[in-house]
Order: sequence, then C-alpha cells, then structure tokens
Amino acid sequence: MRKRMRTTAVAAVAVALTAALAAPAVAAGPGTDRTGDTGDHKATARAVRAAVESGVPGVTLRAEDRRGVWTATAGVGNLRTERPRSPHDRYRVGSITKTFVATVLLQLEAEGRLSLDDTVDSWLPGLVTGNGHDGARITLRQLLNHTSGVFDYTADEDFGRTYFLKEGFFEHRYDTLAPEELVRVAMSHKPDFAPGVGWNYSNTNYVLAGLVIEKATGRPYGEEIRRRVITPLHLTGTSVPGTRTGVPGPSSRAYGKLTADGSGPVHDVTRINPSMAFSAGEMISDSKDLGRFYRALLTGRLLPKEKLDEMTDTVAVDDTHGYGLGLMSTELSCGVTVWGHGGGIHGSTSDAVTTRNGRHSLAFNFNGDWAGDPEAVIEAEYCGD
Repeated sequence: MRKRMRTTAVAAVAVALTAALAAPAVAAGPGTDRTGDTGDHKATARAVRAAVESGVPGVTLRAEDRRGVWTATAGVGNLRTERPRSPHDRYRVGSITKTFVATVLLQLEAEGRLSLDDTVDSWLPGLVTGNGHDGARITLRQLLNHTSGVFDYTADEDFGRTYFLKEGFFEHRYDTLAPEELVRVAMSHKPDFAPGVGWNYSNTNYVLAGLVIEKATGRPYGEEIRRRVITPLHLTGTSVPGTRTGVPGPSSRAYGKLTADGSGPVHDVTRINPSMAFSAGEMISDSKDLGRFYRALLTGRLLPKEKLDEMTDTVAVDDTHGYGLGLMSTELSCGVTVWGHGGGIHGSTSDAVTTRNGRHSLAFNFNGDWAGDPEAVIEAEYCGD
C-alpha cells in the first residue's frame, strides 16, 4: 500500500496511513457502468466515470438530499472476475475513523468524565516523551485538532517500508501492532512544532485519543464506539475490526501499487491486519451508514449543542479548509461548505461529507489508492456544472 494515505477531500492537507501516489492512469478492467445520468446528479455521474477512466478499478457512491437517495457505481469490484461494485459494498474507511473517536471523547467530556483541556500525561503518564515530546504540555483538544505537534508515526521511513511498500507489505501485512508501539515510533522523532503553535496532520494524535478513551472508560475504544454510536444509530454495515484481516460482505476487493511513486503492477491488498492503524483509521463501513452518521452528528443527535460547537470550531488549514475536532470543513467553489472527513488505507480511498444542516450528504469509495480525484466528485455533487 502507500506510505501515507489521504484523510480529507484535499490531497494537499489530507494525510493518513499511506503516502500520496502520483502515478499515470492505469486502465481498469471492463465493468458495468451503473451511474445513470438522472436529475441533478449528472455532474456527479460524470465525475464517477472519470475516476474509473483515470485508473480507479471501481467506485461506489450514495448521495441523499431533499429529493431522496441516489446511488451510483462504476467500474469493477474485482479485477479478476470483473464483478461490478455494489451500492451496498462495505469498505475500509481509514481516517473517517477519527470523527467517531472525536465524537466519543466529546461525549465523555459532556458526561464530566474528562476535559479536552486535560493534558495527555494526566491520562497516559510517561507515554508521550522523548526527543522533545512532552505529554504534560499537550492537551486532548490539541490531539483532536492536530495542533499538538506530535510526529506522525506513518511518516517514519522504516515503518513505511515495512507496512506500505511491496518490500515489506507481503511479509508484514498480518502483523499485530500494539498502539503503544505506534506511539514509540513517533517518539523516536522530534515533534513537528511546540504544542499549540502550528497545525500538522498526525495519525499519532488519534492513536493517543483512542488510548485515552480506553483509560477513561476501562473498555476498548471500539467497544465505546459500538455502544455510543454504531448501535444507537443502527449502523449495520459499520464495525471496528481490531485485528480481523478481512472485510465483511458485501464488499469488493481493494487494490494498491505498493510503490512510492505509484508505478508498477496492481496488487490485491484487501486483507490486512488493521492494528497498524488502530483508532487513527481501522474502521469499516458503507456509504449508507456514513451518510447516516454524519447527518446525525451535524444535526445534534450524538452531541449536545455546546459540544458540537466545540467540534466545529476549526483551525484554518488553508483558504478553504478548516479542521475542527475530528471534523473538517471545506468551502467548495460554488460557496457551499461541507463537513466531514476522508480516509485512505491500503487499496481504499473514501470520503463522507454533509452540509451543516444535514440535508445533503455524500459518501463514496474508490477501491484503489493510486488514481482518481475525490475532490472532483464532491465538487460535482454540490456544485454541479
């Protein structure tokens, strides 16, 4: 897979578990185009087809607005059998996991069980230390909005060679990694900056956030997500796999190049041990569930108003993007602002966004990690022609 992966709709600021690959387009195998140019989604249908034409094996997408639900698929879910993608596909959502984690921490704050102004060291004493890192100076809030300065463990070169590139992937794809091991990788580097004086996306922040949830509740962070979000919202396609290596059906295969520059043959990378991502990006979901989750979140079903206000209080990333607490805002070319997150992990690139009022949601997945333009799909859905 790639060394670092996308986490938002914007490649320049979106970093997750794999490295962005710039590669020439590779023709996908033939498949059935089921986009269906209908209604106001014609531009979206064209963007979906364009992703496949650029080399993405297949796309599955679901949009919901005042007119109802619209789904689209294009390309294939299996390059060997040429089976098409399904609107019901489950897929690895990568860093979309972060919004679930932030939601749970804000719920715990609302219950008085912790404060986002607590230091990391007060919950995880002695874990964030070394090479200038100091957990006594970093707050939980700074973890959630990526202003902590903590080094991103996925940017470590040895980690990348071992888990993201071909030379190490096939030997180590099933390794089980403890979250503390991931933190130790980060601690072997200097911080990106002093806490609170900059912004830089770091997966280590959310590994630490997951560990804080476990310390505060006495339960695995995934169990808290199930109890507090998945079960109440009836998200039947969503799971926190832990060390489970497969993706439950219905699902498609996931494909990657496993090279730093995106060249070379395509490999089936569907099966991995997602403990290498932990609470920074291990979850599995589908487009229906993701739309339901973000609509529920932005309309106040999961958090009291004051906590949702905290979540949507953003740090400016650039002229059109802001990062709140596990939630990103994107101002599109037509002036519409959408809220959500993106995620990438081996062979899987996903985005889920909604308008602030929850009335227009979009979630989709590419089952490849070296081609396609997710931002173009979002622009097409909300801005049309």
